[in-house]
Amino acid sequence: MNEYSVTRRARRRPLSRALCGRILSAKPLSCLSLALSLACGFVVDAHAAERANAAPQDPALAQRLRVEESLSRIDRQLYAGYFRQAYARYPSIPAGTLEAVAYVTTRWQHLQPDGAGYGEQHQHMPRAYGVMGLYRGEGFADQVGEGARLLGVPAQRVMRDPASNILAAAALLDRELRADAVNAKSPVEATRAALERYAGFAPAGAGAAAKSAVQAHARASFAFDVLSVQDKGVNDRGIVVPERAVAWERAFDAPALLRLRAPFVRLDVAADKVEALGADGGWRIDPLDETLRAPAGSRSEAAAAEKSTDYPPALWVASPYHSTRTSYDSVTIHTMQGYYAGSISWFQNNPNSVSAHYLIRSSDGQITQMVRENRAAHHVGVHNKTTLGIEHEGFIANASWYTAAMYNASAALTRHFCATYSAIGCASAFKGPGGTGINVLPASVKVKGHQHYSSQTHTDPGQYWDWARYYNLLNPGTPGGGSVIDSFESSVGHFDSAPAYSGSTTGISAASLAERNCTTRKNGECSLRVLLKDDAASANAWAVRLLSGGGNPGSNAALTRAGGKVGVWVYTGASGLSAAVGIDDSDGTERSVARAIPVNTWTYLEWRLDDDAQWDAWVGGANGAITAATVKLDAVWLYRDQTSFDVNVYLDDVQVKN
Repeated sequence: MNEYSVTRRARRRPLSRALCGRILSAKPLSCLSLALSLACGFVVDAHAAERANAAPQDPALAQRLRVEESLSRIDRQLYAGYFRQAYARYPSIPAGTLEAVAYVTTRWQHLQPDGAGYGEQHQHMPRAYGVMGLYRGEGFADQVGEGARLLGVPAQRVMRDPASNILAAAALLDRELRADAVNAKSPVEATRAALERYAGFAPAGAGAAAKSAVQAHARASFAFDVLSVQDKGVNDRGIVVPERAVAWERAFDAPALLRLRAPFVRLDVAADKVEALGADGGWRIDPLDETLRAPAGSRSEAAAAEKSTDYPPALWVASPYHSTRTSYDSVTIHTMQGYYAGSISWFQNNPNSVSAHYLIRSSDGQITQMVRENRAAHHVGVHNKTTLGIEHEGFIANASWYTAAMYNASAALTRHFCATYSAIGCASAFKGPGGTGINVLPASVKVKGHQHYSSQTHTDPGQYWDWARYYNLLNPGTPGGGSVIDSFESSVGHFDSAPAYSGSTTGISAASLAERNCTTRKNGECSLRVLLKDDAASANAWAVRLLSGGGNPGSNAALTRAGGKVGVWVYTGASGLSAAVGIDDSDGTERSVARAIPVNTWTYLEWRLDDDAQWDAWVGGANGAITAATVKLDAVWLYRDQTSFDVNVYLDDVQVKN
């Protein structure tokens, strides 16, 4: 199923002045306290690019997704009831924690590794069972056996019965939370340590110090993912994770926030700019990806945010499993049959010496490199010495994992391969339909799946990987062509954040929402309905930054400046509205001139990327012109004078033309 979560979240309220006074008296950068002290009078917006998925470009895939979605909705209604039963039995677990863990580990899918459709035990990864994705040993903890013991039931019941599986996970988590004296009334960030222990990876004290550090990073990554899901909230076709704001500075220290790429933005709403934090020792917020940055040249920058030297956007976490390479001939697309944090742990310490060059997280497209490109990772058998491997978080039987952020990050990485190694051409990528079995492709196809190589038994990435879409991402900007970035036919696409999500938004309340709507549309069957509701506590005019890809450039499709245009169909029944777009440029974010939206008619609004008169500087070092050859869409902006009436705006077919 395609991921099109509609999230609802409130903007963070400023800290009280009393609390600000206490923070200002704290030691510098104690849990980032000094950085947060400036939040008095500002808005803190934990701004993470997460799930977004456009309509599939393969018609057969679209049909399979519709079938999968209808079946999944029925199961999820049952799971919601089982979660309620688990909270009743273990009332100390904070509300929403179990749902968030299930979302991170399985996307609320009842995993049955021995059943049809699950796929192979990819890279010998320990198999995960049930809605909660509990491990049964095989190199990780025996969560199934231990949970069954705590419940007093057979292990088979925990593996096969969804209700028992959820109760077993609740018993395990309750034990860890009680050890930390955490209960249902505790702040959500207080669960971090218990979540790390619950994760079920290798023990923290096992092996050498370097290995232990990597395992600690994997557990922290798991806890971060669970907290991040709660921070944003999820409401996605039966999957509901209640939103609970996370005080990230209390969950992790500053170096960990750097390493985890935590959402940590603070915006000066009054001045309509990103606060640079230059007064607190050089810690700052990057104006483009809106995450924390350490002082340049500091030990924190070097130690906490070590980057790949092969591909700078990636983190570097070393795997010991690699061998000599003979050539650079192709790129292999994998699906992990597991989740991101667990795979990092596994590829660093496993009995089968398996590994991959790069791993990509589903929620936001974060990339971790584990094997240098000049070495052979152990991921595709006899072809290891000639290919580069990318592992994508998720399971082949559930398309929810294949988000826009993941596709975009993966395609950018593969384009890097194509630009670096002459034998690998992006134009020679596979673009046929996905399948469930082995389909050996000729050596002339340079970008293909694990299932497309000879001498293999694995069938990933499987039937839900959209090869047509991936090919178009690898080969953008076809002369004379154009493309729809978001059609809203099967999802909210890149626009999966609520209208009030961005700290730059003013005047509207957190009750405002954005959702797919199939009654009012311009093209196809559906559009995006944006309901704007006034913030009664504010007299500010409305300025709504409706983020694309969570505002993270890496989560959006590339737009070509030369001869390029970006536009959107807009409809409203309200007067006085206008719209603009924001573009992430190489020197900051530029914002277009606003165009009026006529009442009661669909209107196509468009802006030229290479016309300087249509752009104004906004944040960063922006100069009021699009200067980079390739840029990304940051947001659609909606403006109106303050009003107490609700306003509906409909968007359709956000597109780029060259």
